[in-house]
Amino acid sequence: MAAADAMNGADGGKGAFPGQPAVPGIGRGRIVAGLALAVVLPPAVELLVTAVGYRNFAMIMLLQLAVAAAVAAVGGLWPAVVAAILGSSLLNYFSAEPVGSFSIADPSTLFILVVFLAVASGIGLAVGTATRRAQEAAHAGAEARALNELALRILRSDGSLESFLDKIRSKLGMEAVTLLEAAPPEDPASTPATARRAEPRWHVLATSGPQPPVGHAAADHAAVVDANYTLLLRGGPLSGQHKRMLAAFGAYVVAVRERQQLVRSRQDNIRLTEGNTMRTSILRAVSHDLRTPLAGIKLAVSSLRQEEVSFSPEDERELLATIEDYTDRLGHLVDNLLDMSRITADAVTPHLRGLAWEQVLPDALRGVPEGRIRNEIAPNLPAVEADAGMLERVVANLVENAVKYAPGSDIVLRARTAGVAVGGRPGSELRVTDHGGGVPPSDVLALFLPFQRFDDAGSTKDGRTGIGLGLAVAKGFTEAMGGTLTAEPTPGGGLTMVVTLPLWEGEQL
Repeated sequence: MAAADAMNGADGGKGAFPGQPAVPGIGRGRIVAGLALAVVLPPAVELLVTAVGYRNFAMIMLLQLAVAAAVAAVGGLWPAVVAAILGSSLLNYFSAEPVGSFSIADPSTLFILVVFLAVASGIGLAVGTATRRAQEAAHAGAEARALNELALRILRSDGSLESFLDKIRSKLGMEAVTLLEAAPPEDPASTPATARRAEPRWHVLATSGPQPPVGHAAADHAAVVDANYTLLLRGGPLSGQHKRMLAAFGAYVVAVRERQQLVRSRQDNIRLTEGNTMRTSILRAVSHDLRTPLAGIKLAVSSLRQEEVSFSPEDERELLATIEDYTDRLGHLVDNLLDMSRITADAVTPHLRGLAWEQVLPDALRGVPEGRIRNEIAPNLPAVEADAGMLERVVANLVENAVKYAPGSDIVLRARTAGVAVGGRPGSELRVTDHGGGVPPSDVLALFLPFQRFDDAGSTKDGRTGIGLGLAVAKGFTEAMGGTLTAEPTPGGGLTMVVTLPLWEGEQL
């Protein structure tokens, strides 16, 4: 019991873990204070009753029993035993007949003194045990709080092993921590039997702290998590509670690794799903949207090649115009497919220079019916930072989308710089406005997804030419140039596409 009290005293008054509040217990200081009280209080009680002339044996014994209980509350078992022995001796000498002698005339008095000693010692034992149990419960509570806090921090963290090991190191007060992973087994058929019987090979998976141990020989402590993972620690000694915490940390190591593997699997599944969606959409586009212009071209060419049919010059020009129109459409579809594949593969590298909005309009508006575009861009606007080819494609796709889905409406082009910013830099915006039926707010984000086609009322039109890549390509190119592309309703009905790019800060080329 003394060893147990001493052990409790070693930890009592100190936190079980770094950063945890102190856990109350019977420490060395309280034991010393209890011993001092055990020596002082029983004689003090005897002096007090002698001074007042009070010699009731039973009441004096109760006072000494109260003193033993008080000493037990302060110092635990052994100070209480000292107080009980000293108190019973004083009772025997000063209060039991014959007074002034340690001999006992009445055997019942001896029995009473023995009972007093046993009760006083029992009180000390009970108080010490209760205090120790309270201390153990407090330590267990601190341990549970530490584990709970660690689990919450892991869930809220970035999920990296380095962050997790940092928390282990701080909780256990270690200087450095290393997580080892067993190397995957080699092909048994190609591995000698002696090598297969050797110890598993380990490699460092993650570390925390300066000069982390990279092998068992360099570590002060090692904790085997399971057959695949081992924790190496460098630092001070580990208490029993720290070792229990370390075993719990090992379970968290497995949880973190499984979480990482689940995240990677989820990302892989998302990429596979996106790839399958892209392939399915491309196949659907090839089966319909790409075949339609090819069928038109073939029909026109086959008609022109018929020797038994003579066409008038007007009919020939119409057939040739059909071939040219379908060829342009086919080329535009293929360009969008290629551009979308570059964007999804992060293979877009813009060559940025200073450009005015007006510089890209001639090429971007080629093929747009005359009279549909109303250019209201103010002259002498500052240049934007852009890639000429990409900006041309962005404007062309936005205008083509407006012409296609707002028939009979003028397409208005406006630009401004006042109050415009993008990415923390001054910017300029180009607004492509139509006055068609508009798009519901719930469908605005879907406008920029690949292979999405909406009319101005929001419903899908499979019969329209195109494979739904124009706006997706425009958004991808705009963001690659450091800008943004958004959609907003046009006052009075319709849709307005807003391209925002940073202003060019270099010399105009």
